[in-house]
Amino acid sequence: MKNVKITDEVIKKAKQKASSMGTLKNSITKGEGNLAGFVGEAIVAEALCIAENNTFDYDMKYKNFKIDVKTKRVNTPPRPFYECSIAALNTKQECDFYVFTRVLNTLKEGWILGYLPKQDYFNLATFYKKGDIDPSNGWEVRTDCYNVPISKLKNIQDFLTEDYK
Repeated sequence: MKNVKITDEVIKKAKQKASSMGTLKNSITKGEGNLAGFVGEAIVAEALCIAENNTFDYDMKYKNFKIDVKTKRVNTPPRPFYECSIAALNTKQECDFYVFTRVLNTLKEGWILGYLPKQDYFNLATFYKKGDIDPSNGWEVRTDCYNVPISKLKNIQDFLTEDYK
């Protein structure tokens, strides 16, 4: 995991993007996560030295690979057994990789947790239905989703050096 201090400039740009975006259809948090989501995308783009390229299916590209960043707003630093989630509604997104981040609700710091190729993610994931209780943390699942623990992610530092075919 990579800890990142979030700058005022990142927050300012994220607020502008969140304001212009509004609420996405089927948003679990009814748009409340947009700001943190844009912060997560910004810290990943900066860490990988690539530009953001927001579409419905992905957030940025590296070479010909499409990367989608998934962010959770949190109150505490992440631990390896915490889960990374993808809502079942988002499984059709046309991306090649998922990068997972967490951003403190205060927006003071965040973490780039790691990444996985899309197919690897779903091969490792546990499916939960809305209303299920995730046994790893006691959380009642708000929507059908696929979860993978942070400990199963690849280190973000390796992303640019790994040879993908």
